[in-house]
Amino acid sequence: MHIHILSIFPSMFEGFLTESILKKAVDKGLVQIKIHDFREFGIQSGIRQQVDDYAFGGGAGMVMRIEPIVNCLEDIQKDGPFDEIIYLTPDGVIFTQNTANELSLKKKIALICGRYKGIDQRIRDHFVTREISVGDYVVSGGELPAAIVTDAVVRLIPGVLGDESSALTDSFQGELLDAPLYTRPEDFRGLKVPDVLLSGDHQKITEWRDAEALKKTEQRRPDYIK
Repeated sequence: MHIHILSIFPSMFEGFLTESILKKAVDKGLVQIKIHDFREFGIQSGIRQQVDDYAFGGGAGMVMRIEPIVNCLEDIQKDGPFDEIIYLTPDGVIFTQNTANELSLKKKIALICGRYKGIDQRIRDHFVTREISVGDYVVSGGELPAAIVTDAVVRLIPGVLGDESSALTDSFQGELLDAPLYTRPEDFRGLKVPDVLLSGDHQKITEWRDAEALKKTEQRRPDYIK
């Protein structure tokens, strides 16, 4: 899988891509993640490459210009087209586990990180294939949302996790949130692990986990049950 992230702050991804699951996935050759600074495709303005401009019609804030982003996308596509060109934006469709599952099957995707007030609408209308939001709030740019989407997608690629069944039992993969988890010690200052988990009775353990998962989902995400 190839993931291309377009940003004017590529250094924000340096630590994120060199640790934990993502680093292992890259080292195994299961995914290639490239960060592109689309400022390199900006409009020459004195000593700087301009990527933003004032909005037509007035109003506060700057808007990302169409040329740098589209030229960057077209340069990357010299090696082949994208399966998806995704814009991270607060007014996009909420990102879900089902979306992550779907994207993990793609071969080549682009993630566009906006800044300022956003990007020129023509990019969204004619080049972007999907718009994703990671929640009903606003952050300073698309870099953090792009990191979230990347992590959620890459961990689903076969071979990335040591135990592939782990991802299949995550919250939102099935119909319920995940059940509570416990590990050693069995008793910590009087705080004990539920007896059923120590019983060795796999049927009872499964029934307990199902019941706890249902209870948690009813309490925290009743909308999900509906």
